[in-house]
Amino acid sequence: MIRNINNALKKNRNILAALLGDRDDTIKTTKQKLIEEGFQFKYLTHTYTNKKGNIYGYCYDHGYLKLDNDWFLIVRQKSV
Repeated sequence: MIRNINNALKKNRNILAALLGDRDDTIKTTKQKLIEEGFQFKYLTHTYTNKKGNIYGYCYDHGYLKLDNDWFLIVRQKSV
C-alpha cells in the first residue's frame, strides 16, 4: 500500500514538473488537463498557506493552487 501511494505521489510530481517544464516561475493549466494526464488530487505530500490565505497542495517540490473556473496555477518550490 505504501508503495502504491508513493508511486501516485511520484506520478503527480512528474505531471506537475512536465507541465511546468524549465520555467523558473509558474504556469496555468486546467483541472481537465491534470486529470487527463492522470493526476490524482487526493495524493499530496504537504500543503502551504501563504500570507493571503491561499492553500497550495504539493507533491514533493512541485505544487498547485486552485484558481477560479477549474484553473490551476502550477509552481515549483523555491530552494532555500
